[in-house]
Amino acid sequence: MGRRRLTPYLLLLPGGLWLLVFFAIPMAIMLSVSLQEGSLDTGYQLTWNFGIYPAVIGEFWEQFVRSAVYALTTTALAMLIGYPMAYTIAFHGGRLKTALLFVVILPFFVSFVIRTLNWRMVLSDNGIVFGTLKDAGMLDQSFHFLATPASVIFGLTYNFLPFMILPLYVALEKIDRRLIEAATDLYASRLQAFWRITFTLSLPGVVAGSLLTFIPAIGDFINAEVIGAGSPQVQMIGNIIQFKYINANDYPAAAALSFVLVIGVTILVAAYSRAVGTERLTT
Repeated sequence: MGRRRLTPYLLLLPGGLWLLVFFAIPMAIMLSVSLQEGSLDTGYQLTWNFGIYPAVIGEFWEQFVRSAVYALTTTALAMLIGYPMAYTIAFHGGRLKTALLFVVILPFFVSFVIRTLNWRMVLSDNGIVFGTLKDAGMLDQSFHFLATPASVIFGLTYNFLPFMILPLYVALEKIDRRLIEAATDLYASRLQAFWRITFTLSLPGVVAGSLLTFIPAIGDFINAEVIGAGSPQVQMIGNIIQFKYINANDYPAAAALSFVLVIGVTILVAAYSRAVGTERLTT
């Protein structure tokens, strides 16, 4: 009996150690750094400077809000695009399921940065897309897409779309098709059967895909830097943190911004999980 009681804890031990070493300890170090004062020349001293938190929030609240809006918009677009794709693969893919899933994950075979740089070239003012449309007289010569909120959201949606599709596919693939047939036999319309059976049973995939898309999107800085051309009007909080760490060497401010972002995302995720009732979601 003693061994049986210990078994669950032993199985949790590797994951717990991983979280301790690569999450809890780095978070504690980041909190400590954020409360320090000094410079690279004079060194940093722990002064418990909690005043840095209201200072950085007050200075960069716009970037925090912009990042949240971009991430939420990206998640919504990825859901609108990804759900039909996952549904088609799961229910109508047939023998092509493996090939279609391979196409979904194919972008991962190329570096994230290289993919984003390629889109910058494609979507440039005189690139293959808008340059052709301008030459055809379908767009004004002054039209530009890069360095706009739409361009950054496009890049985020493209790069994180597979993170939405794959969990949705797994959830949809597990649905017993006989339940849908039973619903239609009981005079439910196709829309009612989809909403009450298919979509409801796929909610675990919806939740997982939403979180896997939203969390990396809100902290991303590559798309705003590359596709957004580093414009201040599209800067996300990740760009500020990168600048503070690498260019300004302002480690306390960078650590404080990072800590606020982590705590903010944790609160949003907890509220979302509570709202959708993830403890009741089963597949």
